[in-house]
Amino acid sequence: MSEREQRFADLMRAAQAGDGSAYADLLRALVPLVKAAARQRFRFLQAQDIEDLVQETLLSLHTARRTYDPARPFLPWFMAIARNRMADSARQHARRRAHEVPSEQPPETVAEKVANIFTNEHGDAEALGHAMRKLSPAQRQAIELMKLREMSLKEAAVVTGVSIGALKVSTHRGMLALRKALVDRD
Repeated sequence: MSEREQRFADLMRAAQAGDGSAYADLLRALVPLVKAAARQRFRFLQAQDIEDLVQETLLSLHTARRTYDPARPFLPWFMAIARNRMADSARQHARRRAHEVPSEQPPETVAEKVANIFTNEHGDAEALGHAMRKLSPAQRQAIELMKLREMSLKEAAVVTGVSIGALKVSTHRGMLALRKALVDRD
């Protein structure tokens, strides 16, 4: 075991035993490691996005800290957490990019007015808002957390205090109701 690995493992053991300063030292020591891994993997991210990813990774460590087995090496355990958080971040980034709408009006390409009419491909926001208000409170909350805020089932279950199964049902039924309301509108 390397000296760095030993230091991390010792700090984590002390943190698990309740030593707050050891935990703070561990987190400070991990920041450059996570930043380097994030920069290497996501060269296209802005500095603030890298910072967000570092913070999310440290929060994941905080959540999972009780699962660390002091008899095992620390870095492989931590880097698995970091890789999972980075994969989640990459999926989230891809979803956001897929739903982004350009904010500038595209330039005209043809002199005729008919050729330069731009449609709203994302539907009617007002109709969606009206359809959302018709949902039951449980369905509306499930859709808002899972689809709009892009929370995982586990995260949404913690926020709502509802089981994962109940969230799945509410989300499914809510999506069906929204589709029906938006199709019936046309």
